[in-house]
Amino acid sequence: MKPRKVPLRKCVACQEMMPKKELIRIVRTPADEVGIDLTGKKAGRGAYLCGKLGCFKLAKKTKALDRALKQPVGEHIYDELEKEFIAVEDQFIAAKELTQDET
Repeated sequence: MKPRKVPLRKCVACQEMMPKKELIRIVRTPADEVGIDLTGKKAGRGAYLCGKLGCFKLAKKTKALDRALKQPVGEHIYDELEKEFIAVEDQFIAAKELTQDET
């Protein structure tokens, strides 16, 4: 049986290629709302970030999300995303460790 190909994505901040499951997806929905998509299945344009707060701050500083989502992301949206990112970071890291233990 042929092993499954693991989809890779690039972090918009640090430019590191990683498996899709190890990155957090930021999505711009068709209604132009920007938010975190942990499932990776929401409709809309997506950008991926490492689970590190440093990568998020770098993306904010360089406006990487603006380019990746092809829409200006306002400062208040970055602030909301940062709060969500901090809240989700622990949950994301725990899920990542769980998947690594299974392999």
